[in-house]
Amino acid sequence: MMTLACAMMGLGSCNDYLDLEPTNSVSDKLIWTSKANAQLVVNNMYEDIAYLGNYNSGECLAGMTEALTDEFKYGDMTYNSLCYIPSEFAYGGTATLTTSYVSTYLGSWSTMYRYIARANQGISNLHKYATFNQQDRDEVEAELRFFRAFYYAELAKKYHSVVLYDEDMDKYQKDTPLTPESEVYEFIYQDLKFAAEHLPVSLVPNGRLTSGAAYAFLSRVMLYAERWQDAHDAALKVMSMGYEMPADLDTPFTPGGQGAILQYCYNKESITHSFDNYYAPGGDKNTQHNSIDGGYGTPTQEMVESFELKTGGKPNWEAWHDADGVTGTPPYEQLEPRFAFTILYNGAEWKGRTIEPFVGGADGYAQWKVETKPAGRTTTGYYLRKLVDENHDFSVDQRCTKPWTAIRYAEVLLNYAEACYRLNKPEQALDALNQVRTRPAVGLPRLNGLSGSDLMAAIRQERKVELAFEGQYYWDMRRWRLAESAFSNYRVHGFRIEKKADGTFTYYYVECDTEDRHFPAKMYTTPLPESELSSNKSVQQFPEWN
Repeated sequence: MMTLACAMMGLGSCNDYLDLEPTNSVSDKLIWTSKANAQLVVNNMYEDIAYLGNYNSGECLAGMTEALTDEFKYGDMTYNSLCYIPSEFAYGGTATLTTSYVSTYLGSWSTMYRYIARANQGISNLHKYATFNQQDRDEVEAELRFFRAFYYAELAKKYHSVVLYDEDMDKYQKDTPLTPESEVYEFIYQDLKFAAEHLPVSLVPNGRLTSGAAYAFLSRVMLYAERWQDAHDAALKVMSMGYEMPADLDTPFTPGGQGAILQYCYNKESITHSFDNYYAPGGDKNTQHNSIDGGYGTPTQEMVESFELKTGGKPNWEAWHDADGVTGTPPYEQLEPRFAFTILYNGAEWKGRTIEPFVGGADGYAQWKVETKPAGRTTTGYYLRKLVDENHDFSVDQRCTKPWTAIRYAEVLLNYAEACYRLNKPEQALDALNQVRTRPAVGLPRLNGLSGSDLMAAIRQERKVELAFEGQYYWDMRRWRLAESAFSNYRVHGFRIEKKADGTFTYYYVECDTEDRHFPAKMYTTPLPESELSSNKSVQQFPEWN
């Protein structure tokens, strides 16, 4: 759980090349006279984690990155973010995916460097002016270095090679070349290692960063760096701290809930978000007077078919792939518990009512591109449940306060499983994988004897389902270099559901795209923004974008 201080103090401003204000003012010196004052500098940086979560637009201005994959579909044809632009992005036309377009919607260059400048300024001032005891200085520096690593990891994930600045403010200059990716990840590693060694140990998200959060994030970042041993060791550190999987699926997404390691919490007094307003089922507007329609984006049939049966293995969905309609009820009740926790489907219970995503239902259905403004109706036959607050009563308050869980223990186990696979430790990988899938809240059968490509396929499957809609899938497929094949030459699907007079339903399998989707190879690297190219003469655009 994270809290915000009332103000940032003693920080410089920056333009495209981080032109900082002087740092030798009296106020800069005064703020570093106590740990309590110094933490005023740190506190507002906690909000950056929320900015990069799915409750905000830091990952992708167009909308949730899941909409650039086979998992999610935005239904409104208005040329705007959270409407048509995510589909246009996913279609990947050469005339669309220009450097300017991709930089605008997927880039975060200027924002991250603004945050980095604040962190570097803080570390510099801490070293220059701090007069409180060394242990407290180390803890404050650990927080600052965690955040700096967090920002650089976001840049490295998108751009690979970036301009690297540390706390030596004398090195800031207008024309600075890119640093190779391997050196960037080593810099991130050292920051997170320092943070993990100097932050307090706590198994509960308690308002500040912890050692477990630093090691957990390190396990994630080292997978991107392909430093398998470091990812393995970081995850193992977390696993040895005593974290446990919670008894139910929702607990890690509640304030301070077991299984959450790094969490950003909102409150109605200071800061809220609008996730529920955008993604709650359309019927919530009618029953609770929501000021926003809801249902802007909805899960696809492809995502539904990613879930296993309760007994293991995938059901055969072929019978429901019929554009002429099927009267039989899809096998929703036979699917593992994470399906109903993640996705609202026809007949699901929600806020004391039954979801009606059918033509003319309380939630409703709209045909993609034909009905250009769905106004809360689904274009896929489903709604998102995970991350949406079922306890949110719009008739009482429009503001959303469900916390954003940035890192949780299930991910650490999956990070460990992947690292073990890469290190040729299949038994350890399977054990970690099974801890996620066989826990009581999920109850899937144990996987045994997997190795090689079969084991990696199981790890990918588990990450897609367990971490669904937590902002990881698109980036996982990108770092695995699988996006080009998986996200090209296909269309997403859903159901148009019609209710008969006798109360039964017919499910029509429908395309929710009117053109094929494409992920060109150049999208494995995000292009440098024009602002950086024009202000920094020591960098050039990446070759794939020339």
